[in-house]
Amino acid sequence: MNPMTNVKNVLKLSERELTGNSKTSWHDQYKDSAWIFIGGMPYDLTEGDVICVFSQYGEIVNINLVRDKATGRSRGFAFLCYEDQRSTILAVDNLNGIKILNRTIRVDHCEQYRAPNADMSKVVLLRSF
Repeated sequence: MNPMTNVKNVLKLSERELTGNSKTSWHDQYKDSAWIFIGGMPYDLTEGDVICVFSQYGEIVNINLVRDKATGRSRGFAFLCYEDQRSTILAVDNLNGIKILNRTIRVDHCEQYRAPNADMSKVVLLRSF
């Protein structure tokens, strides 16, 4: 699906929820996950930049800014975990479709995301010196 179509669909869902009589939110299906997906980001952003933007909606406990393995450069998307799952709703509703450095970002819930494990061999090597 086109990234902009995804942004528009999420905005339509939120608007429909505000004007409708539904007793449940479309966000409810993600109530067991505190992770969000952030896509379409400028490649220059660092983890710190992303945290600065997204921390306004809650305490961030984990971030995975996906990088190219060969160059180490950001691939323009990340996964972020909040301490409180309710922060994901605020982030999706308020930050989906905003522009950062002239790029429209996509913010959506992640239903089943697991953070990658840290490479423990590197940790052991660093401690042995």
